[in-house]
Amino acid sequence: MTTITTYAPGRAELLGNHTDYNEGFVLALAVDRGTTITGQARNDRTVRLRSRELKLTQEIALNQLAAEGVAPWSRYILGVVDQFQRNGLPVGGFEAEISGNLPLGAGLSSSASLENATVLFLVRAFGAKLGPLQMARLAQKAEHDFVGVRCGLLDQITSLMSTAEHATYIDCRTFEVKHLPLDGRISVIIANSGVKHALVGGEYNERRADCESAAQALGVKALRDASTQLLHSHRDNLADRIYHRALHIVGENERVIEGSEALRRGDITRFGQLMFDSHESSRHNFENSCPELDQLVATARETPGVFGARLSGGGFGGATINLVEKGSEKEVVRALTAALPDVNCLVTAASDGALARAGLSLSRRS
Repeated sequence: MTTITTYAPGRAELLGNHTDYNEGFVLALAVDRGTTITGQARNDRTVRLRSRELKLTQEIALNQLAAEGVAPWSRYILGVVDQFQRNGLPVGGFEAEISGNLPLGAGLSSSASLENATVLFLVRAFGAKLGPLQMARLAQKAEHDFVGVRCGLLDQITSLMSTAEHATYIDCRTFEVKHLPLDGRISVIIANSGVKHALVGGEYNERRADCESAAQALGVKALRDASTQLLHSHRDNLADRIYHRALHIVGENERVIEGSEALRRGDITRFGQLMFDSHESSRHNFENSCPELDQLVATARETPGVFGARLSGGGFGGATINLVEKGSEKEVVRALTAALPDVNCLVTAASDGALARAGLSLSRRS
């Protein structure tokens, strides 16, 4: 059997926190770390998985796939296999080893990285014909149905469709994807707080339900359709928690639109301020930050060479993303580490997504 190797990077969210499932806008980038799957097709209907880092294995027959019957780490992979079967796509037994260098629970979407690498592996092993958006949707549905997190498409699209030295802009209603140039003066530092988030614990799904309640109360399809003016006009009719959840999402959409224009004109200073503003909204309105993340952002704000910083990802722990001037990386890392000794800093850059790395076209939007 031919050995197949696929790779998908993690992603970091620049602006647009929790806007994806509200049909809004987001700016993100792929990082230079990710997940690799190496293996081969089998002649039977058995799947055998091995995690190199966890030193764990999972084996199951294709006709016995069930989330409750397998280890949590394997559900991201087997959930994709399940989606291939449910959608009538070609798939068979296989054996594969999974390895990666993304810190788990750091807000870099190791889950989408793993799901996307699995989609690409199955496509190569069994010959399904899929466009980029179809791949992303399969990965997303796997996380919904097999893992239990009702994620949007931000993570999967960014991991698949990013290009180096650019921010990836996504319209999460039309799924239009654009690539906006990032200022050549900047580096990206991901500061992992060491506080592990567990989105399957319920906070993510609770925030999503709050947003859906807000949209219903405002009489709009999704919070993407709400303006700040509309929200303020309904202030007295909304529970305080629902109002502030909506205020965060509406503000984030506005920050993404303004931030995109700032990137187009090369105004990284303004873009950085929007990142700081985003974090303040996460703290006060969406309440998905934590003291450790707040400390990291406050330190970044006072550190020379930092343009902007905010929490990145679902929140409730995880990491901050910092845009810093090239040449100042060591000083910024030193300041962040002094502020939070358990922090683990990753200096990275906007990198190619899985499709670009594999030499595949981004043009099919099916």
